Amino acid sequence: MEWFLVILDFLGKQVLNVPAYLVGIITAVGLLALRRPAGAVIGGALKAALGFLILGAGAGVVVASLTPLGGLILKVTGAQGVIPTNEVITALAAAQYGATSAYVLVVGFIVMLLLARFTPLKYVFLTGHHMVFMSMLLAVVLSVGFGPNLSWLVIVIGGGLLGVIMVVMPALAQPWTKRITGDDTIAIGHFGTLGYIAAGMAGQATGQRSKSTEHINFPQNLKFLRDSMVATALSMVMIYLVFAVWGLIALPTKEALAIFGSADGGAYIMAAFAQALQFGVGVAIILYGVRTILGELVPAFQGIAEKVVPGARPALDIPIVFPFAANAVLIGFLASFAGGLLSLGLLALWLGPVFGLALILPGMVPHFFTGGGAGVYGNATGGRIGAVVGGFVNGILITILPAILLLVLGQLGFANSTFGDADFGWFGTLIGVSLLSGSTVVGIVLTVLIGVVLVVGASIFQVRVVNKGWLPGAKHTAFIDEIEAEQRAAESERRAAAKAERAASSA
Repeated sequence: MEWFLVILDFLGKQVLNVPAYLVGIITAVGLLALRRPAGAVIGGALKAALGFLILGAGAGVVVASLTPLGGLILKVTGAQGVIPTNEVITALAAAQYGATSAYVLVVGFIVMLLLARFTPLKYVFLTGHHMVFMSMLLAVVLSVGFGPNLSWLVIVIGGGLLGVIMVVMPALAQPWTKRITGDDTIAIGHFGTLGYIAAGMAGQATGQRSKSTEHINFPQNLKFLRDSMVATALSMVMIYLVFAVWGLIALPTKEALAIFGSADGGAYIMAAFAQALQFGVGVAIILYGVRTILGELVPAFQGIAEKVVPGARPALDIPIVFPFAANAVLIGFLASFAGGLLSLGLLALWLGPVFGLALILPGMVPHFFTGGGAGVYGNATGGRIGAVVGGFVNGILITILPAILLLVLGQLGFANSTFGDADFGWFGTLIGVSLLSGSTVVGIVLTVLIGVVLVVGASIFQVRVVNKGWLPGAKHTAFIDEIEAEQRAAESERRAAAKAERAASSA
């Protein structure tokens, strides 16, 4: 039996928690189901894995670029509080709860496949690092709630809840995802999904007659901004330089220069400029990684859909939607950050003193990835206004929900750290509150009931809404189609006039 536990531990820690390996395995299974030659299976699996590694490399560049900016903002504004970071709290909790979370991860993956096979929720969650984060959250909350002597119960219930949330959230977001991608081939597997749904709904409510972010008409001398990589890098240069100059004014010179390890003011400014350009590089790498993954994974998933989990859709990380509205990513990021700043003010002036919520400082990384995704979802249903409002709503959610989760974790004995994205906030709080009675039996009943309600509710939504083909933002889409039809007509008239002019001149 010990050898079996060793194998499970190896799979949980060394394979299933590495997104690249997980995607490569899934791709290989799909290609095998399609009876592709061994060379095609190996090549496809490696290319899909490399695509995820490229995606991770791009994310690493973005994180490295945003980290000093976040520190600079905190220093010049003097804000104090908690920056919710999934990686940090997972690392802090790993020493005590790492083994338990690994077993939760393995059980959760099996439960997810079973639910995808035998329920209407045909989604396979492939964002491995978010699986790790959620398994750690569940391990922490359930271990503290049930006690250290019931680790088997934590693994069973935690694995079940992990499997549930991995098929439920892609299903609930699928109508909005389909509006973005134009088809049903992929889904979103990212635990910021509540923010994306809220952004899509906010866009639909506010931007029915708003033009798309991708239809921005730049002046002739600003045509270069149509290149999303250039526009992103230029925007970050402006943000970086504003705060860099502010830092030189507000901070002691030595302290300001230390942020970038610079020897003088000139080197300090150029270091900020270089970090901003690195951000643009990171975004470009991410987009290339996305295209590489889609090129291998989606065709391979036909095999899984046909043989292993009929009708399955891959649920992928949020950058998968970035290429569909690159301008909306930047707009959503900035709007989300603004929402985070507003929410920080509310926490400081009202929610903190009245309800005891901690200050949640806006972290640049979660606001970029979830805010950028929210911008894409808001744009899909509400154009430019939707991208702004959707990103702003997401910023509020990823500030208030982590504060509430931190309060619950504190009551459970695990304070001073919290998870960042929206789904960790509401799901962790819901599970945590269900365990506060102190009764193991009540905790078991409530946590199981939560899982059952989520599966049943999402299944009904899948059958009655998603499978029936409902798509949000119909009025906005009709408005966009009208604009594009007018543009095509105008272009046809222009070409006809040019042709007539040429005919007249030749005569």
